[in-house]
Amino acid sequence: MPTIIHAVAGYFILLFIVRVLKRRAGSQMTLFEFVIVFLIGGVIILSTVGNDRSVTNCTCAVIAVGLIHRSLAWVKAKSPTLGAILDGTPLVIIRAGEWQPEIVKGMKLRREDIEAAARSAGVTRIEDIDYAILERNGRISVLPKDS
Repeated sequence: MPTIIHAVAGYFILLFIVRVLKRRAGSQMTLFEFVIVFLIGGVIILSTVGNDRSVTNCTCAVIAVGLIHRSLAWVKAKSPTLGAILDGTPLVIIRAGEWQPEIVKGMKLRREDIEAAARSAGVTRIEDIDYAILERNGRISVLPKDS
């Protein structure tokens, strides 16, 4: 039973940390950010299973985390408000060609992040972006200006 309680607590601690750290898609994370994510996950795993590293105990922890995640996904589908609280909402970084500096600063985005997203969308210059949107999953969607 302590494993399940620790797994539930660890899940919500990780959820909180991810919300505090701001959103960045895996493809936009630096190598160091990946290391930090794995380090945090490793620390949570240690506290979840404690000294009992048996297959049964670890399986209980995995099942508990899976059930919590699945339950929250169901609740978020039923309640868009809760989904917005847990996952955030899309944020407009560039609106009609104009930068939204408060969003860029608040989300700790760098110009290079937006330039990389623009290149992925086939846009070579930032000036050619009509809209850039930071999606809930951390990905930046780029809509080019009409030529």
